[in-house]
This record gives sequence, C-alpha cells and structure tokens, in this order.
Amino acid sequence: MNIIEFKDVNKIYPNGTRALQDVTFSVEPGEFVFVIGESGAGKSTIVKLLTCEERPSQGLVILDGQDVSELPDKYVPFLRRKVGMIFQDFRLIASRTVAENVAYAMEVTGASPKEIKRRVPLVLSVVGLKNKADVFPAQLSGGEGQRVGIARALVNNPRLILADEPTGNLDPVNGEAIMALLERINRNGTTIIACTHDQNLVNKMQKRVLQLEKGELSRDEYCGNYYCLSADDDIMPIEEKVEYNYNSEADETAYVSNENEDDLQFNHKLDLLSNEKGNLLDSLKQDSESRRTRTSSFNRTKEMKEILRRIDERVQQREALRKQNEIKKAQKNRDNPENNIMEPEEL
Repeated sequence: MNIIEFKDVNKIYPNGTRALQDVTFSVEPGEFVFVIGESGAGKSTIVKLLTCEERPSQGLVILDGQDVSELPDKYVPFLRRKVGMIFQDFRLIASRTVAENVAYAMEVTGASPKEIKRRVPLVLSVVGLKNKADVFPAQLSGGEGQRVGIARALVNNPRLILADEPTGNLDPVNGEAIMALLERINRNGTTIIACTHDQNLVNKMQKRVLQLEKGELSRDEYCGNYYCLSADDDIMPIEEKVEYNYNSEADETAYVSNENEDDLQFNHKLDLLSNEKGNLLDSLKQDSESRRTRTSSFNRTKEMKEILRRIDERVQQREALRKQNEIKKAQKNRDNPENNIMEPEEL
C-alpha cells in the first residue's frame, strides 16, 4: 500500500491563486523523493496538504491509507504524529536546551517522562549531538541546529518525514552533511519527501524527482536530476565528489575500520529507536530495498556515514584554522603597537 497518494488534486487559495492543478502521484513506503520547482510552483502546498494545514479544493489526498481531504480537525493532531517535520529555519525554542527541544515533540504526544528520558539521548546520539544536549540553540552552528530539527522529527518514530528546504539556510558543506544523514535515516525504512532548490544535491543523490511548474506536475523521474538533461559529471553521488586527504595508507585502513564500527553503531541506534515498529519496519526495509534495486543507476561504494564524519572533520579544521589566524593577528597587533593607534575618525 502506498504511504502517499494524490489523486487529481487541485488547490485554489481564497485570493484566487491556483497553487495545484490536477496533480496525481503516489509514493511507496521507504522512498526518498525530491519535490523541485521554482518559488510559487506549489511545493509548500503539497507539504501543507499532507499535514492538513490546508485542504484540497478538489481531489483526494491519502496519507497512510487515510483520506485526509476532509479529516475532522479533532483528528489532525493524531495524524501529525505519524509525520516528522524539518523546516528551513529550524524553528527551535530559544529558551529550551537541545534535549528539551527534542523532548517537547514527545511531550505533546503524551509520552511518559520515562520514555522521553530513554529516547531523547538515543536520538541525539543518532544525529551526532549527544554531547550538545544541555546547549541552547543560540550556541549551535547552522548545521547543528538543523540536526536538532532532524532529531525532533525522528524522535516519535514517524513513517514519513517532510523536509521543507532543509538545506536552504546552510552552506554547501553542512548541506551535504544534512542530506547524508537523511539518506541514512531513509535507508532504515523511513519515507522522506524533501522540497528543495538545491540543484547540486539533487543531481548528486539521484533520487526520485517530482517537478512542479505553475502548479502542475511536469515530471516524475526515478534517479533523476534537477534538470532533465545533465552532463555525466553532474550525476555523481555525493561520496565521489568530496575530496579527502590522507597521511598514509595505514591511516586509510584504520579510518575505514573505525567507520565500519561507527556505521554498525549508527544502525543499531536506529534499530533501537524503531523497535516498536516490529514487523512493520521489516516490511518497510524490504519495500525500500526493492525500490532502490529497481531504480538505482549507479553503484554506491561508500557509506553515507563516512561522508558525514569526514565533512564534520573539514568543518572542524576550518574552525581551527580560523581561530589560529585570529591568534596570529592578535599577536601581531601586540608586537606592533602602531597598529593599535586609533585614527581621529575612529575616535
């Protein structure tokens, strides 16, 4: 059974704007789908229809077997518990710590304090932020803030995650890290719908692409690119595009060995998070693997965990270099007192 179905969906807003016109598509459990198009093409409207923030003017929107087109408002909160949301601007509560932001997503569903205490550290560990549990959002980098958003979306074991421009406010390095993390979550069986303008990531990841133009579905392509035609060197997976430097062959061997251990730990954590799903998760994994087998057009030779880890190292190296340059500049100013003399204009 499809987890998402749109059947001849039309959406016209009260001001007369036609956001969607006769849109029909379906998504199987375990798929990773990019929804692309220019601003105003209707991408956000699809997300709003799936969360019942908006209702279709015509047609059917079916989520996990439930027709949500005319779902009574009192049932909407229960429907949204099946969906994890990731936002472009993170939408973290500034007065709460990282752990409290993630826990809040469980509190609103009525989860017990014992269950919250068990699951929050686990999901923070999955996204690599276990040591940031007591930090406030203002103290996080952009990439870390979005990882908190992913942890919040993941903590309630949703079958579906909707990501609305998840890399829109991030630099390319952190953007790739976030998409690598989402792909690993998808490999565990979670369906992911990502609305994006990032041509580079769409071309690298080679997932299913739904393209909207002026509210109409103009393209539905498996293993697709942002545009219909791309050069061969634009169709490389993320891991083949990222450059890494190694000190020696021995370092490479040791590093890969450690990464394999980390990868096993990552999968084990996701298994713990998903143990409530039982046979359903096994079914989702089979569906996901079947879909990837049918649609994959290239051979992935490295795991996404390696990408995430090494990108983090690059970010840390850049930060260390920046601090080192600041120290050298401060030392130079102390050695040359003339540099510290303020001009009259400055006074």
